[in-house]
Amino acid sequence: MAGFLLPPVPVRSFDEYLATDTGGLGLQRATEIGPRATIEEITRSGLRGRGGGGFPTGRKWAGVASQADERRYLVCNGAEGEPGTFKDRALLRANPYQLVEGLVIAAFAVDVSGAFIALKASFTEELERLTAAVQEMQAAGICRDCTITIVRGPDEYLFGEEKALLEVIEGKSPLPRLFPPHEHGLFATDVHSGWEGSGRPPAGVAGGANPTVVNNVETLSNVPHILARGADWFRSMGTERSPGTVVCTVVGDVARPGVAEVELGTPLREAIDLAGGGPLPDRQVKAVFSGVANPVVTVEHLDVALAHDAFEAVGSGLGAAGFIVFDDTACMVEVARQFSRFLYVESCGQCPPCKRGSGEVTLRLQRIEAGTGTEDDIAEMVGWLDKVTDGNRCYLAVEEQLVVRSVLTAFPDEVARHLELGRCPRPRPAPLAKLVDLRDGHATYDEDHPRKRPDWTYSDRPELLTEHDL
Repeated sequence: MAGFLLPPVPVRSFDEYLATDTGGLGLQRATEIGPRATIEEITRSGLRGRGGGGFPTGRKWAGVASQADERRYLVCNGAEGEPGTFKDRALLRANPYQLVEGLVIAAFAVDVSGAFIALKASFTEELERLTAAVQEMQAAGICRDCTITIVRGPDEYLFGEEKALLEVIEGKSPLPRLFPPHEHGLFATDVHSGWEGSGRPPAGVAGGANPTVVNNVETLSNVPHILARGADWFRSMGTERSPGTVVCTVVGDVARPGVAEVELGTPLREAIDLAGGGPLPDRQVKAVFSGVANPVVTVEHLDVALAHDAFEAVGSGLGAAGFIVFDDTACMVEVARQFSRFLYVESCGQCPPCKRGSGEVTLRLQRIEAGTGTEDDIAEMVGWLDKVTDGNRCYLAVEEQLVVRSVLTAFPDEVARHLELGRCPRPRPAPLAKLVDLRDGHATYDEDHPRKRPDWTYSDRPELLTEHDL
């Protein structure tokens, strides 16, 4: 049975949620079997993180729960900012109650001192729905043993990176720490294992590492259903190594951009049809990207199954299942330039090879796209891609390396054609699919991002990169 996360009609109240097949039953079963058995059930289900990494959820919970620290924390990552992705916002609009119940179950299982849900402040509709759900469930006594704090954060891409997410919750800028949350968690004061100590743990509490679980909105939304129906039910869907369903976003050159819940193992081509209405009339799919975090999936691999191992086998990654589709009218040099510019602008600058390298790559792609590039630009670009990841403390530099290199490798003729003609052979806009809204088959992209500067300020109008910016 697929389609349990996205109901056909939004759940508008806690009473409506309790009237569903599983509303409240997951938490009831968790309290009956206890924390350890709850973690074992999630582990047995094979649930993997839906935020992009695909890490086994039960293993993450068990790892933090087993640590001896007096204080542990739980964070729900709802800072959805991956281009082409809208599934977390769709879930919050459709049924925020399942997320809150999943959060309470996780807090109970890991025995945390506090739980946080972090969203971008610009997600006004989702924040309203989530706040109302938390308040209703608190009034009903569902959240009485777990303090839930909703955090409104900035629009920066790195807000969604789990180490930077903790910084924002602590009131700082989204600059990734050196060590992961299970080693250096919220309000940690052990400066030797992190970027810096927070310097302000909760009043009356001794400092420490404070190991922290960070789970995605979709991941936690699965939890109450698994506890209510059992691990075997969850494993009856999907594949052996990627069980369950996945909420896909499909945007770009498609007939009807949208979000759909499908079983893992579904062919990518079918997911594009289900969630996006297929390609535009008389057009053929040319390339698909899972956000800007993984190498391109080319046309010969459109039947790849939506599963972590299957995507890895074709040289890409499932990511957060947010798919940006480009058809046969798209210029792949321009696509690579847009992606590279996004990553350059969003890079925080803590790691100089990342900031400088992504900027150098963007500048050279810009030259090639404009028809002023040379073979030297290609050589310089390849050289920077080799070293852009030197010393990186987050995955952004790896994304730059993987995505741009995959385009150069998959579409070398397009790069060469730009140099031959001295112009773009396929001039057409290729807007970055950074989604502001997605509803009724219409995608609204962020029109402000082309004005965003590398220092995270904004200019008055879109600007091209220059040598002076590097």
